[in-house]
Amino acid sequence: MKRPRSALFVPGDKPAAIQKARTLGADMLILDLEDAVAPEHKAQARENVCAALEEGFPMPVLVRLNGPGTPWENADQDAVMHCRPDGLVLPKVEQTGVVRCLRLGVPLWLMIETPRGVLAAPELAAEQGVAGLIAGANDLSRELRARHTPERTPLLHALSAVVLAARAYGKYALDAVHNDVRDAAGLERVCIQGRDLGFDGKSLIHPAQIDTANRCFGVSDEEAQTARELLASWEAGRAEGKSLTTFQGKMVEEMHVREARELLAEVGRGL
Repeated sequence: MKRPRSALFVPGDKPAAIQKARTLGADMLILDLEDAVAPEHKAQARENVCAALEEGFPMPVLVRLNGPGTPWENADQDAVMHCRPDGLVLPKVEQTGVVRCLRLGVPLWLMIETPRGVLAAPELAAEQGVAGLIAGANDLSRELRARHTPERTPLLHALSAVVLAARAYGKYALDAVHNDVRDAAGLERVCIQGRDLGFDGKSLIHPAQIDTANRCFGVSDEEAQTARELLASWEAGRAEGKSLTTFQGKMVEEMHVREARELLAEVGRGL
């Protein structure tokens, strides 16, 4: 699977929204059986999601289950064993035991949305079968008693901890949702911030947020051209027998070359 720049949550009880999501251009979909679905709609949402998965999607599709201890836990797990999504999203994960008990044969994506979850993030990321971590800022802010600020300053330590844990074990890391779907400027700001922090992409709650996430977490034409020029400079230097070279006034070594090649590889994958 290519790096997901955008992961759109879609309520499982909205079949029309699920159908439309196929055409919206998100890198990944998360069909939601948990927070976005009222208790009285859980059973119907489960049926909708399974029917949609049988039809297939042009992008990877995950399903967010209701958590352990909820009345819907077993029914959700039984259903997805037959539907075979591309992965499962587990909410509010805090302990490795939850991950080890859930062996359904598909990759797991763990939502880190509590203080205990942040502290356990390295152990969770190390677990076999875990594909990625997803930061959950809403619940985390509430449990931290933190204020919501445009710069997300109270959450920066926790967000960085999620990225650090994911990177330490070669897993994906998705940034938290941006709640105000009318705030295009704020979305752009936090997407750039998330990219700067090291996140692979962003979880989203509205189709209007997809293009911004894809652009901010993707590779720009300028970045790609700079990478090509850096490689050309490096190769010219190596042809002259140099171990190091300079590009745009900065020293270039093997690490920078690997970084440029990785970026251009992403361009080749359509990022």
